[in-house]
Amino acid sequence: MKRQANILIIRTDRIGDLVLTVPLAGIIKKHYPESRVSFLVADYTAPLLQNHSDIEDVLLYVDNFKALLDLVKSKNFDAAILVHPTFELAKLLYKAKIPIRISTGYRWYSFLFTDKVYEHRKYGTKHELEHNVNLLAPLGIKENITTASVHYNIQPDVISLQKVDKVLDSENFDRGKKTIIVHPGSRGSAIDLPESKFKQLVDLLARQLNINIILTGSDSEVDLCNRLSAAGVINLAGRFNLSELIALISRSDLLIANSTGPIHIAAALGKACVGFYPPVPELSSVRWAPYTDKRKIFTPDVECGNNCTKKECLKIKCMEKIDIREVAQSVIDIIN
Repeated sequence: MKRQANILIIRTDRIGDLVLTVPLAGIIKKHYPESRVSFLVADYTAPLLQNHSDIEDVLLYVDNFKALLDLVKSKNFDAAILVHPTFELAKLLYKAKIPIRISTGYRWYSFLFTDKVYEHRKYGTKHELEHNVNLLAPLGIKENITTASVHYNIQPDVISLQKVDKVLDSENFDRGKKTIIVHPGSRGSAIDLPESKFKQLVDLLARQLNINIILTGSDSEVDLCNRLSAAGVINLAGRFNLSELIALISRSDLLIANSTGPIHIAAALGKACVGFYPPVPELSSVRWAPYTDKRKIFTPDVECGNNCTKKECLKIKCMEKIDIREVAQSVIDIIN
């Protein structure tokens, strides 16, 4: 590949998925400093890429094939990496006549790619970020990524920081205390810790720690966070957009969540993380834990055998088996 290559990375799914793809930009620039890196992403995840020093352009996905094709063709890309493949996006790259088209070799439409990587992700034997980095191999890039070497370069926006600070000043927020964020939802992306367990955890932390505790969630999770709230807890669910949530997390010391986007944002910002993960291989912490050294992961101690599926996990309510007293003690140890 030429030194001044124009490279497109495509990841149009969810927040956490994009966070775990962003480090590819820095790795490419490390090996090809004169290259130009662009991302094609969903509109609602785009704030993750603002102010990123290794990304020259951010293209927004639109549900109009001709408009998207015209946009991609106009950029004259030399190579494209389709991280989360769909037939539509594979066809897009083929129709755009991008010379190097990289993605998985395990789709019926993989013949549309010029370079194929043969790795199954669903078995949960490797982290999602490591799978993503391996897609760079056809570009001649071999990188042994680790939690110690990863660089996300996700930055909070100055205007969003100002809004967050204004909101915090209007609440019972003490800047002299450490801050924990509890994000109890996942919008269906994971098998969640039960609401009753989150309630028990929030109550324990509120009683035992002299800190700021903030609840966050989407508009659809406001009622959930209202039910979890306790005396002295600040409920900010539904108050912030993604840029502002990034800014809020940057003001915290630790984030507690299921396997969902905000826990990956926290890891990217260098914050401590406490996460809850099922033993199901495709959803497990092996594949989806926050990619950081500053993490404590809780997985229920159950014997699944060959029945370790999402359906079976929900049936036996395996996440109920996580000991919240143990979780609370781990949080206390981290904060202290």
